[in-house]
Amino acid sequence: MNAVITGSTKGIGRAVLMALAKEGWNVAATSRNLEDLEALQAEVKEAFPQQECLIHWVDFAEKEETITYGKDIQAIWPEIDLLVNNVGVFLPGSVHGEGDGSLESTMALNLYSPYYLTRALLPGMMKRKTGHIINMCSIASFMSYPNGGSYTISKFALLGLSKVLREEMKPYGIKVTSIMPGATWSASWGEAPFALDRLMPAADVAEAVVACTRMGSSSVVEEIIIRPQLGDL
Repeated sequence: MNAVITGSTKGIGRAVLMALAKEGWNVAATSRNLEDLEALQAEVKEAFPQQECLIHWVDFAEKEETITYGKDIQAIWPEIDLLVNNVGVFLPGSVHGEGDGSLESTMALNLYSPYYLTRALLPGMMKRKTGHIINMCSIASFMSYPNGGSYTISKFALLGLSKVLREEMKPYGIKVTSIMPGATWSASWGEAPFALDRLMPAADVAEAVVACTRMGSSSVVEEIIIRPQLGDL
């Protein structure tokens, strides 16, 4: 089984990649930091020597790089069973106050990259009539909050993409899942002054991904909402 996970050297992406490798999946990691990729590959090889771990430097904010990566990974793995669209960016700001270009740069990474990569990998899945697309959405995909600006807009759109794909892919046996986590510990939170249990560990989100992949062919988890026990931040 072959899984592609975007944005996979930190936070939720890294946790998902490690959890899938533990489950016996071959994994393909992407990042814009080659050192992080090489360190992750070495860690996977040491912990799970029987699993393959591919690494690629990709800037998913660039359309052509995204499409090229889709072609490159299929040249190595003609059969890709799972795509986890996790790469994304959060730039705080209000719609009326954020800088010029915030919407474009946020949409490029949070919406256009999963759109183009999914389009690149779907033909193979459709031909085989099997596969799974998991989009890492957010609670911002269904609710707005102050200072959410372009991020919220992009995540609403990503959930919309998931819903459209779900309907389109039913005849092809391809599953589509939207996972909507609340505040989760990752690099973006940096040195945030919260107690450890105030945010969710990325490993818990990864467990939800793994659970989705364990379903039989006649079942699909369409949406999952995961929130900190003490509520949203």
